[in-house]
Amino acid sequence: MAQSLKLAGRSAPILRMFPELWAECVFNKSEKIIKRHKSLADIPGPSAVSFAADLFVKGGLSRLHELQLEGKAKYGPVWKASFGPILTVHVADPALIEQVLRQEGKHPIRSDLSSWKDYRQCRGHSYGLLTAEGEEWQHLRSTLGKHMLKPKEVESYSGVLNDVVGDLIKKINYHRDQSPNCTVKDISNLFYMFGLEGISSVLFDSRIGCLENTVPKETEKFIQSINTMFVMTLLTMAMPKFLHRIFRKPWQKFCESWDYMFAFAKGHIDQRMAEVAKKLEQGEKVEGKYLTYYLAQEKIPMKCVYGNVTELLLAGVDTISSTLSWSLYELARHPDIQTALYMEIKEVLQGELIPSASHVGKMPLMKAVVKEVLRLYPVIPGNARVVADRDIQVGEYTIPKKTLITLCHYATSRDEKVFKDPDAFRPERWLKKNESHHPYASLPFGFGKRSCIGRRIAELEVYLALTRILTHFEVKLEHPGSLVKPMTRTLLVPEKEINLQFLER
Repeated sequence: MAQSLKLAGRSAPILRMFPELWAECVFNKSEKIIKRHKSLADIPGPSAVSFAADLFVKGGLSRLHELQLEGKAKYGPVWKASFGPILTVHVADPALIEQVLRQEGKHPIRSDLSSWKDYRQCRGHSYGLLTAEGEEWQHLRSTLGKHMLKPKEVESYSGVLNDVVGDLIKKINYHRDQSPNCTVKDISNLFYMFGLEGISSVLFDSRIGCLENTVPKETEKFIQSINTMFVMTLLTMAMPKFLHRIFRKPWQKFCESWDYMFAFAKGHIDQRMAEVAKKLEQGEKVEGKYLTYYLAQEKIPMKCVYGNVTELLLAGVDTISSTLSWSLYELARHPDIQTALYMEIKEVLQGELIPSASHVGKMPLMKAVVKEVLRLYPVIPGNARVVADRDIQVGEYTIPKKTLITLCHYATSRDEKVFKDPDAFRPERWLKKNESHHPYASLPFGFGKRSCIGRRIAELEVYLALTRILTHFEVKLEHPGSLVKPMTRTLLVPEKEINLQFLER
């Protein structure tokens, strides 16, 4: 402010000769100063009653991603809303999202996930990478990062992932053989099973039967528990804690789901650790290419291993299921792009049947297709941050510490000011050197220290699966012209089944 007055003072003799210009200058400077000091109270947004009506009367929680678009259109790039006891500031502009993320500090904090933490405290479980904060989170992140973020380390998972992809191809053939027109129903469910089998192989170096014709009952129950837990997450977070004692069912179902998930992970971890111990007793050399083994080698307490592996079992499954489902859906709707991608795959593989990480590194269209799918259908439509230990500046507003901020990725990735023809599937937009986009407009894996730690493994699994699927099959919609829209279920998922024909090439 002192600097502004100084500048105005220097210009005063000249400006006073032009009274209208002088008034405009002073007014504009004052206006800028006022804007720079707008507070949380000045941020526009719906009333608590209006927002609750939008959620529970006009389509429910499944519309959360659409409310980002409506909120931005009505209130601008920054607005606030209350969800139960939680006040959230929504940010839906790439430059402002960048501003938030660049003020994260040493230990970025995601949304509180209060009900997840309450459960762990209630049961005495250790936090994992998704729930830990501060120094504990930093230690876990750096430990896991050594095995999940380095390209060479990730490439070494190609073999185990290709084994799972091979079983996926068999499963697709099994389903299409049951159909007179080679249709596989509800591919999202099939790819969910594939994703879970893949992450289990990376974590345990063992299989849990997701792609068998008859899925083991314990694995089936684990999958049901994950689905129930995600549905109950929003409900339990929206309810004040005292209501958990009055309306017991949501909290009870939430806890029962986590109980089974922890027990399932613990069973597989204990089995693998027992096998390792037995080999060591017999003087055998123990080598492992799975994360549970690495965590044990780091001398992390077993309680902490259980917490991390349980959370990691959730982390990559929906990313893989969603990305594969939407990729094949869009490729079926755009046969010209599918043909171009098939030709790229053929040219790179040169007759080889099993792709490697080095192969997919030479497939620019493949990467552009996946980027475009994740722009249109970000697995997490809105990421969250908690302003940590100090107030921060976001645009013209000062946001106080401890405030929850939702970064509206769905809104920014479909912003026509950033992406031409934003609702269209155009992978070529990522290949044109003259078509650049704000780097924070599409952040499907997050940003910085809090970005998805399983990103490289998930991407590799998706690339390997798409390569093998398109090598074997031409993919078409069961009913040409049928449209499937996304809906929010904590994550962004298809609102109805995606059914595709897999025609042998």
